[in-house]
Amino acid sequence: MSYQSALSGLAAASNDLDVVGNNIANAQTVGFKQSTAVFADLYANSIATAVNNQIGIGTRLAGVQQDFSQGQVTTTDVATNMAINGNGFFQMQNPNGTVTYSRNGQFVTDKNGFIVDAEGNKLMGFEANTQGQLQAGAVVPIQIPNASLLPPVATTNVTFGLNLDAAATAPTATPFDPTDTSTFNFSTSENVFDSLGGETKVNMYFVKGANPGEWDVFGGPTGNVAQMGTMTFDSSGKLVSATDAGGAPITPAGQFPLTINPTDGSAVQNLTIDLSGTTQFGGGSAGSTVTSAPTQNGFGTSQLATFSIGDDGTITGSYSDGRTAVLGQVLIANFTNPNGLQNLGNNQFGQTSESGDPQVGVPGSSNLGSIQGSAVESSNVDLTGSLVDLITAQRNYQANAQTIKTQQTIDQTLINL
Repeated sequence: MSYQSALSGLAAASNDLDVVGNNIANAQTVGFKQSTAVFADLYANSIATAVNNQIGIGTRLAGVQQDFSQGQVTTTDVATNMAINGNGFFQMQNPNGTVTYSRNGQFVTDKNGFIVDAEGNKLMGFEANTQGQLQAGAVVPIQIPNASLLPPVATTNVTFGLNLDAAATAPTATPFDPTDTSTFNFSTSENVFDSLGGETKVNMYFVKGANPGEWDVFGGPTGNVAQMGTMTFDSSGKLVSATDAGGAPITPAGQFPLTINPTDGSAVQNLTIDLSGTTQFGGGSAGSTVTSAPTQNGFGTSQLATFSIGDDGTITGSYSDGRTAVLGQVLIANFTNPNGLQNLGNNQFGQTSESGDPQVGVPGSSNLGSIQGSAVESSNVDLTGSLVDLITAQRNYQANAQTIKTQQTIDQTLINL
């Protein structure tokens, strides 16, 4: 019986060495969770009345338990890298369509824009439409097209900050001609965008009128400039009223309408040229001036430049014109019994009946951890403790071998009698 006990002990020590060795081998594997070998003793079957003199017949490997405690989070320079702080797993879709789970957040984007791991498994979550709205309810592989474009936004409002020189005199050359600088006192311009993202320059011209505090306003795209109306200022240089080209009052004062008929097939553009902040002060030697850079609320077609990942898994893209938009959201899953998951290798786990069904949700909600972008979770292997475990397993193996050696000596003594 001692042979059987010793042999089972040798097998157990060997299993322990395998588990410890695997931990040590994966000390640098991102997202790896160390394991512990669990053993149970063995007893021979006996009749009910012989329970006080049972002698064990060895040990066996009862299971291998993984420690899913948090590993250290290390920052990286890779935008697609992610680390989970707390409970949960990334949901991955294998090339064959099977869903697996992982803590390894070393992700990249493939040629089609899908976020994948080193094995080509696709990260899953919510995608966003072209307006940046998350398509909640459908958990799919997240795709960020490499040529992602943000659609244009047509300009509807242009604001000019100006001061018209109170000392200016009416031009002697008439009539107004945008190509003849002697027929106007001051000009400025701003580019606007149409519904297709095309740019048009809006030119503005200001002509001092014959009456004190009165200025005629002309504007429009090159080749199609027309009179827009008249502005009147009081003795303190404040804009007090404005009329259109037909003499009708404009309210609020200084907000002139301008219509552009495009030639590129885009929609007719109805703009508001906001001159309500214009003043008439003495301009000194500089004359009439732009007091603040003109602004407009349109955008052309914009190319994706970079993206970042928030704590709640939201992927936000930054575009070439400074706009931002939601591109998707990473979801994570948790299990009632993570130790019931099947270890599939390649940092992947599979669901089993022992693990229970996954609880999928937004990072940071319920009992789910949060996500840290541009970071990875290091292995949670305690290398110092593993080296001690290695020595312990070696000692156990040697002790069980000594049991066999001792039993052999006893057997030889019996044979020699």
